[in-house]
Amino acid sequence: MRPSLLILLALLVAPSAALAQKKIPKAQGHNQCPLGYVNTLGTNCVSPIYYQVAPTNGEACKEGWMNIGAGYCRKK
Repeated sequence: MRPSLLILLALLVAPSAALAQKKIPKAQGHNQCPLGYVNTLGTNCVSPIYYQVAPTNGEACKEGWMNIGAGYCRKK
C-alpha cells in the first residue's frame, strides 16, 4: 500500500512543476514585456513556458537567437 501512495503523491506533484513560470525583469527603458511573456504590472514579466532569453542591450541578437521585442532575444 505504501508504494502506491508514493506513486500517487508523485503524480500529484508532477503537474505543479510543469506549471512553473519563468520570471524575467523588464529591460531597462522598456515598460512592456517581450513576446510570450505577461506583464505583472510591476518590474517583472512571467511566462508559463521556459524560454532561454538574454537582454539585447541595444545590440542585434546573436546568431541562433531571435528578437522577441521589449529589449530581449530568445534562443531559437
